[in-house]
Amino acid sequence: MDVIGYGTKKASAHLSPLKFTRADARAGEIAIEISHCGVCHSDLHQARDDWDNTVWPCIPGHEIVGKVVAVGDGVTRFAVGDRAAVGCMVNSCQQCEQCKAGDEQYCTGPKSCTLTYNGPKKPDGTNTYGGYSTGIVVREEFALTVPDAIQSTHVGPIVCAGITTYQPMKYFGLKEGQTLGVAGIGGLGHMAVQLGKALSARVVAITTSPEKTDDIEKLGADLVIDVNDKDAMEANAKTIDLMINTIPYKHDLNPYLPLMKSKSQIAVVGNFLGFDDLDTATMVFEHIGLTGSLIGGIADTQEVLELCAKHDVRPEIELIRMDQIDEAFERMQKEDVRFRHVIDMDSLRSDTSAAEKAETVDDPIRGEVVG
Repeated sequence: MDVIGYGTKKASAHLSPLKFTRADARAGEIAIEISHCGVCHSDLHQARDDWDNTVWPCIPGHEIVGKVVAVGDGVTRFAVGDRAAVGCMVNSCQQCEQCKAGDEQYCTGPKSCTLTYNGPKKPDGTNTYGGYSTGIVVREEFALTVPDAIQSTHVGPIVCAGITTYQPMKYFGLKEGQTLGVAGIGGLGHMAVQLGKALSARVVAITTSPEKTDDIEKLGADLVIDVNDKDAMEANAKTIDLMINTIPYKHDLNPYLPLMKSKSQIAVVGNFLGFDDLDTATMVFEHIGLTGSLIGGIADTQEVLELCAKHDVRPEIELIRMDQIDEAFERMQKEDVRFRHVIDMDSLRSDTSAAEKAETVDDPIRGEVVG
């Protein structure tokens, strides 16, 4: 499969057209012509090497949906013409305890899971390229069936932002009537608010952008709190059972701790850069747990797609062309998105100038079909 994508070969560069070849679908794999790909904050971090782990070239995108155009021998779940989605992973060992438990993101095999872009979780010198491209090939176990009720424009953010925020709700058993706190109401947070309501929780949104209040309330939040409003923070002390912290950069977590009930949990899903001067005394005295949570397994990702279809949960999106990606990154840095950009990949397929000026890069390596 000859592919045109958008990526960068260094952190300081703008994204530009690149071309490469994906090996044809082997036994157990499907090839997908990508119709849409969401833009995640992780894409920006990875393209700018904020986590000091980027494998170059970087062709981001792990919020993928499209049409199956080829199937390898032995494929049973998909046929040519079906819609299929791909989230944050394209492979794992399928044999370890974590994989067998449905938590492929924590695979303990030789490479751990292979990410949709940036190669294996345990780096081995190979690289994978994501959905800022015209097509992708993936083993069928890592492709998701798309409910008829969900338009392709809205699928991508569900298989990243949706599963990332749903996973801790499921893991910690969020129950009807409990109070879910959501810190940071961006691409992830706006999905967390809606999913919490779908699970019949009371949802409290905590934001540093009070100008978003009307938009957040339209998502279904029962209460919106400005973290800088001391009176509101004090009035809601010890009311939250589970908090999903979606803030994607280093920040002060301490102001959020008084909101938590005793024996509650804070799940960090977006911040890979740590916290400074964490108030562990309050955490100890109130038995507040702080945990990390990475996306979710394939079965749970399929589950959240079905949940969104059933409860009419959808991301709030803005469609963009592929050549608008640098502008989208800039707007994301300024928090000027309501609430997720989605790339229309037909805009790249029809861009003859992109194909003409695309630079050839090494072909990606997605790993063997094992397990």
